[in-house]
Amino acid sequence: MTKITTLTTAPLAPLLNRLFEEAAAASPQTSPAFQALSAEERGRLMRSKTDYFDLYGRLKDLPLPISRETGKLLYMLARSSAARTIVEFGTSFGISTLHLAAALRDNGGGRLITSEFEPSKLARARENLTAGGLIDLVEIREGDALQTLSVDLPETIDLLLLDGAKALYPEILSLVESRLRPGAFVLADNADDSPDYLALVRSPANGYLSTPFAEDVELSMRIN
Repeated sequence: MTKITTLTTAPLAPLLNRLFEEAAAASPQTSPAFQALSAEERGRLMRSKTDYFDLYGRLKDLPLPISRETGKLLYMLARSSAARTIVEFGTSFGISTLHLAAALRDNGGGRLITSEFEPSKLARARENLTAGGLIDLVEIREGDALQTLSVDLPETIDLLLLDGAKALYPEILSLVESRLRPGAFVLADNADDSPDYLALVRSPANGYLSTPFAEDVELSMRIN
């Protein structure tokens, strides 16, 4: 008998299809505020550890989602590891959050802490999580993740998703690292934009086994 999963059935499956279709029609290339920046300035803002509010403020109306493939990967990682505690950096419209929360639902429950500094995006994320029937599993923290993820974390964390300001990936990892259990997964989207992060997780001396996975995704596992 085929087991029905939250990810592949209503209300979540049609919701995700709609959200991905909407995201495909709205990209940074369609944003006048983003296009007004030179390539050099975009690169500087992407790498900056202090000016990222400017860049992402310009993109506040865009979902900036993970890919469909990365969403499925997140669901499978969380299910296969029997995850019960997940932390996410960068909620946006909640597309990745929906995949992770679906895995928690199918694992029997758990806690997903996600952080986003743009209030309008958080409103959209709450709406989507409610429509997907998963809001009860998610704690949304509004504000700079350097503050919101520095307090009141679970004793152990099974999975960490990094999909916010790329320059902050090393700092966010540092905040939660002591709570990552051995075998915990860390997935970083657009990881090529954070060379310092890649250097960190690709050095076995730092306690990770890491590999590029799909387009611009780095998949790492905590090994000690």
